[in-house]
Amino acid sequence: MKKKKILVTGVSGNLGNILKKKNFFKNSYFPTHKKLDIRKKNKLKKFLIKNNIKLIINCAAIARMRKCETNPYLAYETNVMGVLNIVKAINEIKNIKLVQISSDAVYSSRKGNYKENSKLNSYNFYGFTKILAEKIVKNLNDYIIIRTRFFNKKKIKYNHSAVNSYSSAIEVNVLAEYIILLIKKKFNGIINVGGKKISDYKLYKKYNKNIKKTTYEKIQSDLDFKISRDASMNLDLFNKIKLKK
Repeated sequence: MKKKKILVTGVSGNLGNILKKKNFFKNSYFPTHKKLDIRKKNKLKKFLIKNNIKLIINCAAIARMRKCETNPYLAYETNVMGVLNIVKAINEIKNIKLVQISSDAVYSSRKGNYKENSKLNSYNFYGFTKILAEKIVKNLNDYIIIRTRFFNKKKIKYNHSAVNSYSSAIEVNVLAEYIILLIKKKFNGIINVGGKKISDYKLYKKYNKNIKKTTYEKIQSDLDFKISRDASMNLDLFNKIKLKK
């Protein structure tokens, strides 16, 4: 797999940066946003052809929820139109697999245990752009859509975290390994990727002992956009893939 020409976008972000450091991706391409902007289809297509790309891992996105709410045009242009450009280029070139990093924000995130076939119902604009992106990716024959939530244990800057807000969030280094696993397993389709259901407070307290307890209600009351209460996901499919030889 190391010899396969791979393109990883969004290398300035946590996940893209971690993938760049993995030995699995030697001899691959990790262009900065300035060198390769997925919003520019013609340049993207030329890059894919010139470098004989056979696999794209798209980590490029406007992921900060507040930024998506305050600048929806930029979020839509990157999270939706950027993905559309990738898909169009792949359909024109052929024989390129796409790994699209999606989010647990595509679910309503109120009751938890969401399965891959659960109804999609985003609770904010960021999730809405991810739903649209998934619909676009499903026009391809060979793809992996990874619904997930991740964090960097070295960059936990919260002062307070909710004891009654839950997710299946995983550390970014672990997610990177899982992405590699799914590629090696030649998985195709949509899959939830994460860890066991845990409260935000218990999760982040492991890495930042100074975090204090708060509640979902308190955090939500201080924000002008919606956040999830219980975004935990059903991981049965992913666990089967992990165990499969």
